[in-house]
Amino acid sequence: MHVSLDGFVGGPNGEMDWIKLSPEMFDYAGDRTANADVALYGRITWEMMEAYWPTAADKPKPSKHDIEHSTWYNQVQKVVLSRSKQSGSQPLTTFIGENIAEQIKQLKQGDGKDIVIFGSPSAGHLLLQNGLVDDLWLFVNPVLIGKGIPMFPELSERAKLKLVECTKFENEVVCLHYECTG
Repeated sequence: MHVSLDGFVGGPNGEMDWIKLSPEMFDYAGDRTANADVALYGRITWEMMEAYWPTAADKPKPSKHDIEHSTWYNQVQKVVLSRSKQSGSQPLTTFIGENIAEQIKQLKQGDGKDIVIFGSPSAGHLLLQNGLVDDLWLFVNPVLIGKGIPMFPELSERAKLKLVECTKFENEVVCLHYECTG
């Protein structure tokens, strides 16, 4: 999840124009996705992803990241948390709108690799509140945006974290990898 230094994941209207990206960060994220066979999204983030990634590798002069992530996206099971959209015809896509915490617990207990979540602050909040997050990767961008969508608006109880790794990228973004310990 990208976050500003003052703790926002999006501007007041959800804008993300302050996020700094780099090929080095794409490679780092690619290591995370290589260990995952399920991608979990909130509806809004899924709609953004679905509009780009299925055909990103087919565009003229795709980047290495576009090719790799498009290939992964088209092969991975996608789980969309949404109360407003309950079905669709997209391949490998499941919508969950009721008993979300219980269904995610069951998904985590299944066989397979890791489950990753990209963006989707509302979905992330729900998962954190229900103790369903094992690790956090926070990409802290060197910017103060002042107001917007907070990373952690309200937690019903404390979440204890253990710093596993801190990675500084050449574009001055720092990735903090935390393990959720309780």
